[in-house]
Amino acid sequence: MANIRDIAKLTGYSVSTISRVINNNPYVDEQKRQEILRVMEQVNYIPNHTARVLSSGKTKNIGVILPFVNHPYFDILLSGITASAFSRGYKVTLLPTRYEPEMEEKYLQEFAAKGFDALIITSRANPLEKLLPYRAYGRIVFCEKIDSVQDGCTYIDREQSIREVFAYLKENGIERIGITLGRSRKLSSNSKITVRLCQEYFPAFTEELIFWDCLTEEDGREAAAFFADKNVQAIFTNGDQVAAGIKLASSSERLLIGRDNLFISEVLQLSTIDYHLHECGEMALKLAIQEEQGSIRIPYTFIKRRGLEHT
Repeated sequence: MANIRDIAKLTGYSVSTISRVINNNPYVDEQKRQEILRVMEQVNYIPNHTARVLSSGKTKNIGVILPFVNHPYFDILLSGITASAFSRGYKVTLLPTRYEPEMEEKYLQEFAAKGFDALIITSRANPLEKLLPYRAYGRIVFCEKIDSVQDGCTYIDREQSIREVFAYLKENGIERIGITLGRSRKLSSNSKITVRLCQEYFPAFTEELIFWDCLTEEDGREAAAFFADKNVQAIFTNGDQVAAGIKLASSSERLLIGRDNLFISEVLQLSTIDYHLHECGEMALKLAIQEEQGSIRIPYTFIKRRGLEHT
């Protein structure tokens, strides 16, 4: 199999010139470039990936830390990241953590060893104090608002979106609500915001009206049983799949509101919040490769649907 020195001999150009062509360096005469590429094709030369990385200092690989690869929220976010990456010649490596801090730290160490050009952290398992020092090794983008990070965040204004939902519920005479949430409130800023605003808008709210560790439609069915005797007028869920599970497993007349604007929410005519996650993913990639700078908010849309929003 031919190597870079063979190409140099066959073309009469130096190894450094061949290397510049391989790495798409713009400072190569176009005639030379085409001649070298033609010879490379004739001898079926395949550039050594490791050598290219060492030469350019770039892997063209973006690592994406996420808890799950089979959840609608992260699936939509990933669709934006991958579409944006592939159109720019980058590949994406998925780094699932299952919210295990040790696994996340392992990926961070891989990043520090130059395994990726940049990291996108869609949802974290470790506290910020553990993550922020790794920014010394390269570009890290967070999919959340972090006041201390002025460059490298893309986020949804979750607090404002929840305030809009709760104001809507109050306007409709709702005084007692239940909520479903995902993982422990100790780690999730989303959970902390939701609980705080529940206490602010609904004085009767207590943490006994939270159904935790709720992620799937099946979890939603369990939540329906949980809320059966809780005397709540509405349930604000952490996802449309969860809201659908509650609706399908319950015969009560409670307002249901989901999140993410999945197709199932349209079918069941559930009110929901569209966080425009695809756009959030696209922006995360642009920040990762530094096409964009700063801390960038993605707008949300509260979708109020008629008719079957009661369950």
